[in-house]
Amino acid sequence: MKLFGNWSYPTTIKFGAGRISELAEACAEAGIKKPLLVTDKGLANLPITQNTLDILDAAGLGRAMFSEVDPNPSEINLAAGITAYKNGGHDGVIAFGGGSGLDLGKMVAFMAGQTRPVWDFEDIDDWWTRADANAIAPIIAVPTTAGTGSEVGRASVITDSVTHVKKIIFHPKVLPTIVIADPELTLGMPQIITVGTGMDAFAHCLEAFSSPHYHPMSQGIALEGMRLVKENLPRVFADGSDIEARAHMMSAAMMGATAFQKGLGAVHALSHPIGALYNTHHGMTNAVVIPPVLRLNRPAIEAQIGEAAAYLGLKGGFDGFYDYVLTLREQLGVPDKLRDLGVATNRIAELTEMALKDPSCGGNPVELTTENVTQLFNECI
Repeated sequence: MKLFGNWSYPTTIKFGAGRISELAEACAEAGIKKPLLVTDKGLANLPITQNTLDILDAAGLGRAMFSEVDPNPSEINLAAGITAYKNGGHDGVIAFGGGSGLDLGKMVAFMAGQTRPVWDFEDIDDWWTRADANAIAPIIAVPTTAGTGSEVGRASVITDSVTHVKKIIFHPKVLPTIVIADPELTLGMPQIITVGTGMDAFAHCLEAFSSPHYHPMSQGIALEGMRLVKENLPRVFADGSDIEARAHMMSAAMMGATAFQKGLGAVHALSHPIGALYNTHHGMTNAVVIPPVLRLNRPAIEAQIGEAAAYLGLKGGFDGFYDYVLTLREQLGVPDKLRDLGVATNRIAELTEMALKDPSCGGNPVELTTENVTQLFNECI
């Protein structure tokens, strides 16, 4: 496979099949001598994780692992991870896995040296300046899915176990020092996770592209990210061993997370509270809610979505793009409604209130109100 490279944007990225073998060298480059590998429960005993621990062990870096990470990680998981980090005398974190493992691993490195509670660093105003930047441990990120792009993000999403609200914790130094993006690590992803994470990458690119904020660099990245998903997600759905398509999807995931500096919107504003209350898969939830959000936003984005359609080789402007999304979802087996994911109509008022408080609201092209968000939830469920 020719898709191989060393990149410096938005951080140091070692991209290519087999590059997990360079993990020990990456630790030395990041100044980590005693890493803690943080991953989720589902990955802990899989061969890709054990092989990664073998690489560390062979280099004299130990094989310490923390895996008490829920699908929607909470401050309870975080406290346990910090305890493991401190008790083990670790000096850096390898965040390994999908969004949950990456997000929690980054937060363990961030919070292990802080004295304030994690909620004091929520992505509100300049709260990130409250942190002691010198106390943030180095982070190496190793994604094993192609969706969230958290490996190139400066924030993590942590669920408040009391209020069930997903909160974004931000700091510039949460951006991993080094990313190892090895598509071979994604070969064993179940088809449903391939779909959910792939649609998450698409949603990131779509919402960033649609956001009204000015960021032409993100705009271009989002557009190309959508093209990579369009061309490669059906390929990996049909053949999970297609390493080239897997590599392109890893790129698309990182591009989506880089692009959404420009903003996210109603898709994420809705999916965050749904995930918090019903523990649904984030990317699959995004995939379900995209069409109603497109319909809501049409008056504000019709022209630019038409431009995106042309770039993607789709005829019919906005309508062609919308029909493509419906066809893609059907092709990939995405449920049509949230009720198929276990979401009920009896909590719409609560979901609406939570959605309107979500920071993603600010990037939606159409102003979100109690009325139109309630309507969106009714349509989606």
